[in-house]
Amino acid sequence: MKLSLTVASLMFAAPALAADLPINKEPHINQILLQGFIGDAIADNCPTMEPRKLRALGELNKLRAYAQDKGYTVAEIRAFVTSDTEKARGKAEAAEWLKAKGAEPGKTEEYCRIGREEIAKESLIGYLLRDTQ
Repeated sequence: MKLSLTVASLMFAAPALAADLPINKEPHINQILLQGFIGDAIADNCPTMEPRKLRALGELNKLRAYAQDKGYTVAEIRAFVTSDTEKARGKAEAAEWLKAKGAEPGKTEEYCRIGREEIAKESLIGYLLRDTQ
């Protein structure tokens, strides 16, 4: 009887474990995704930078596990990462970050410089890039 009461109380408590913020407002998730968008923009605009796709996939898997641990459902996570609106927001934030560092469309060398700096700093952005130069 005690075990079934404990299980029942845990089942009713589970909704309380749900995430406090909408997934698109969760700071850690958004910061990691922003770094991925920045890495993508660098690779797209610098001919000597290539994305490290397996590393990116590994980071996405870690981020998915983090989101699930925070209480987000698989459906919420899937909807967030496949949303065109959220992708556009992420790309715009990456463009703002890069612009603040001196990189804008047409300034190829600036994208390359930032990519090399991030690789040297061993940041997540740099971890997701390979310099072929």
